[in-house]
Amino acid sequence: MTPARPPQISLQLRTFTDDADHDWANTLALGRAMDAAGVDRVVVSDHVVFGENPQAYADPRLGGIAGGRQPTGPDGQWLDPLIVLTALAATTTRIRLGTAVLLAALRRPAVLAKELATLDVLSQGRLDLGVGVGWQREEYQAAGLSFERRGRLLDHTLEVCQALWTQQRSSYASPELTFANIHQMPKPLAPGGIPIWVSGTVNDAVARRLARFGSGWIPWGPAMRDPAGAIAAMKDRITAFGGDPGRLQVLGHATTVKRPDGSLDTGATAACAPALVAAGVTDVRVTCSLPADPERATDLLTELVAAFRAAT
Repeated sequence: MTPARPPQISLQLRTFTDDADHDWANTLALGRAMDAAGVDRVVVSDHVVFGENPQAYADPRLGGIAGGRQPTGPDGQWLDPLIVLTALAATTTRIRLGTAVLLAALRRPAVLAKELATLDVLSQGRLDLGVGVGWQREEYQAAGLSFERRGRLLDHTLEVCQALWTQQRSSYASPELTFANIHQMPKPLAPGGIPIWVSGTVNDAVARRLARFGSGWIPWGPAMRDPAGAIAAMKDRITAFGGDPGRLQVLGHATTVKRPDGSLDTGATAACAPALVAAGVTDVRVTCSLPADPERATDLLTELVAAFRAAT
């Protein structure tokens, strides 16, 4: 039996802002600080374009989250996640690099497969692909794609990527695309291709996607508030669709605790990790503001990682 992987700690690197003069070099420096401090995974988010209806983010019927607020206006600056991760791959040595989440259906699948495999090879196999369908109709319209078919478009994209990653002489057939005897190199380093993390609520579409493609689950909506119940329910659905939930990795969110002066209380924040792990969480995401100074950020994160390791 393969031994269980120790619980991991992850952070999101903010690659979006309303500040037109933001120092992006400092953003990359904070990513390097995460690597130096021993954080297990850094993730970045994705938007290709924006419409003028940001309030749709608060509508769960569209894929948003009840009460949620889009973190920037329509003219907020959002860096491309794969380019950011490429920059981090070149300047870090051990931290895993992930998307949370990439709107993969907006990219042409064969081109995306090449980009991701290249990034995986250059990072020595450190890439994790987190995917979701998104909530914004305008992004699909700008790409010439159907918002209503976004679930099928995502599945199609993942099907093509996995075919090109795992078959030396690739063939594929679907209503969207057919090809045969196609070669694409290099392959990702892992034999099964790049690990895929699927975002979504507890529903059949997400469970089916996890059963087919998923190494990990990024809970969304109500599932974020009840990790134990949501994980049990999702594993039951994965089993019903013929998948193996035994090795499913799951993201959970730590409760961020601050000291009276507003700084991060690393010990109290890490103290919530054991309950999450007991519920089935394998990757504990800490959301916090970091000092702009990379050295101070490294010191804070080193303290946080040490508290997390001690707690788990």
